[in-house]
Amino acid sequence: MNPTTPKLDSANGALSIAAVERDTGLSKDTLRVWERRYGFPNPQRDAGGERIYSAEQLEKLRRMRRLMDQGRRPSQLVGLTVAQLQELLDAHTPCAHDSSRETTHETALLNLVRLQRSAELYSALQQLLLKQGLQRFVADTLAPLNETVGQAWLRGEIDVTGEHLYTEQVQNLLRGAIGASATAHGRPRVLLTTLPEELHGLGLLMVEATLVPEGVSCVSLGTQTPLADIRTAAAAGRFDVVGLSFSAAYPSRQAIEGILELKSGLPADIALWVGGSAVQGRTGKLPGVRVISDLADVLTALEQWRDSST
Repeated sequence: MNPTTPKLDSANGALSIAAVERDTGLSKDTLRVWERRYGFPNPQRDAGGERIYSAEQLEKLRRMRRLMDQGRRPSQLVGLTVAQLQELLDAHTPCAHDSSRETTHETALLNLVRLQRSAELYSALQQLLLKQGLQRFVADTLAPLNETVGQAWLRGEIDVTGEHLYTEQVQNLLRGAIGASATAHGRPRVLLTTLPEELHGLGLLMVEATLVPEGVSCVSLGTQTPLADIRTAAAAGRFDVVGLSFSAAYPSRQAIEGILELKSGLPADIALWVGGSAVQGRTGKLPGVRVISDLADVLTALEQWRDSST
């Protein structure tokens, strides 16, 4: 067994839904939605009626998640075999196994992740942040490093604990840097959050870290905020913009439905910005919503908002 593979839960060699969630980063709710919508994964049930997944299903889910991180949709991937998914990964990242593609600091940081040296990892990231400044650090270091760490996880070079350790240190660092740079009176006032069932918050922090140096006043509600609470907070706090983040694991149709429902209940003078893999290319289905393509586009959206408000 690969040393990074989670322990099998029972005598028949199956994995619990919690173990699959921990390993892949795909939430239990997402796994259940895919099961209903696509017929995959197709878990069996243990004696207590709980879902259990085979090691083969786990391997497929791992590859699906990494391809989704690169912009693919689950509906495009679910019918493919593990071998076909791997071919897509190899085609997308032909140099994935070539360490020469990594910069010096990427190689050093990845090694700290492998060794799970959290304090040293935090210190090294902090030094890069101090040298580069917040915006450049997010765009030039974190964005490519996230991909490097994800590819290392897929190849089994780091385990899920290492990946989670990396995410936690990055989030801690960004929160501190944002807090040191934040302004309470800048414009626009931006409310950041995710919809229910969206657990991933790193994208929100990266957007906030991009906006704060521009004098934007950002308030984050964290993840999984009910629609009614978002509408109430946006109106009561007199926000100019509501920003939502959707990871690749979030069902695209569910994202669109939630965005449109939120948009219909927001005051007309509050803009709605959405970004992340689950909504890329969906501008036509989201009238009146600004779909953000990447971190650079966050700054374009900001410039356009300020131009329209003068």
